[in-house]
Parts: sequence; structure tokens; C-alpha cells
Amino acid sequence: MTEDILTLLKENVIQGRVTQDDEGFDEGMVGQPGVSELIEKALAQGINPENIVNKGLTAGMNIVGQKYEANEYYIPDMLASAEAVGVAMEILEPHLAKSGIKSKGKVIVATVKGDLHDIGKNIVSMLLRGAGYIVRDLGNDIDPQVIIAAVREEKPQFVGMSALLTSTMMHMKDTIEALTESGLRDKVKVIIGGAAVSEEFAQGIGADGYGADGFQAVRLVEALSTNVES
Repeated sequence: MTEDILTLLKENVIQGRVTQDDEGFDEGMVGQPGVSELIEKALAQGINPENIVNKGLTAGMNIVGQKYEANEYYIPDMLASAEAVGVAMEILEPHLAKSGIKSKGKVIVATVKGDLHDIGKNIVSMLLRGAGYIVRDLGNDIDPQVIIAAVREEKPQFVGMSALLTSTMMHMKDTIEALTESGLRDKVKVIIGGAAVSEEFAQGIGADGYGADGFQAVRLVEALSTNVES
């Protein structure tokens, strides 16, 4: 029964179904339990929250990532699945805390000063939550000093910055310089992403890595986490 619920949960993440009212990508799914109902059902049956995350949510998003990279899924499809995971994590967070399961780490994310675009940032935030990280999303058009203050207060392991515009991308460099001036740069790993930037740009401004999309960003954080632990 446990495996049946987790399999259904994984499938509904892939389908991008938050509730039983959602259609999904396949026909005939309306009325069947979506991710939120399946999460509640799994918790009611005493399924370990960590298994719910790993075997249901993360397993589903891994397949979504494969479909996206194979051009079988597009951004709206990925957004639907990421939204389902985001809702699931909101339900699960208090249960994860009660069970004593530690998060993998904390990430602060923001779209930099002057840039109002946030779809990519939002996808990364939801995928990171689904992967077991605590995420504080500062929003868009965020001044470097706001990020500095959040790093001081939250003490994250990672800072993720996004920029879609070439006119705003240099604020990533400004933020890294502000982290250095504040004595905080060696306390966090900085990753960047967005249409305006590249791996070369990341290296040029002293970032720790670049993610071309949400799934690459999560893999990058996972890789950097391993390096920190080792």
C-alpha cells in the first residue's frame, strides 16, 4: 500500500496535478487524487515524510527533468510539476521538522536589482524545496544590501541570483563584491542563472557556478553541497 501511494504521488507530480480537480497531461484524471490529496493520505497512513519526498516528489521531478531535457516537456509543463511539488512541501514541512529530519541546507534566492522577471527563480525555488532544501525567496528587483542582510540573518549555505536582462546582470557582480566587503563571501556558495548569463560570466564575476535551467541549478547545489561536506 505504501509503495502504491508513493507511485501515485510520483505519477501525479509528473502529470503536474496539484488537486483532484486538475486535468493533468493524460485524459481521464479529473476526480482522481492529486498531489495534495495523496500527501495527506500518505501522512494519515504513517508513511515516513522522508520517503514521501524521496520516492514520491523527487522521483517524479527527476522524470520531469528528463522529459524537459529531451524536449518532451516545455516550461509550462515543468512549472505545473514544480507547483505541485511546492504545494506538497508546504504540507510536509511541519511533519519533516517533527520527525527530526534535517534539511540538506538553506538557500537564499533573488532576482537582482532592476530585474522584474521571476519565473526561472520561482522554478528553481520549488525544485530546491522538493529536493529537501529550505529556500527563502527574496523576490525580484532586489538590492545587493538586501541580500547581504538576509545572508547575515539566515546564515544560508547558498545564494542564488537570477537575471534575464543584460542591463541588470552586472548587479550579480555588485552583490558578490558586497558579500566580500561584508566578510560573508567565504561563508556562502554563490550560484547564478538566467537568460542573460553564462558559465563564462559566472567565472568572470567570481560566482561558484552557473545553472542553465532549474534542474541544472539543483544538480549544481547538490554537487557543491557534497564538496562542502567533504
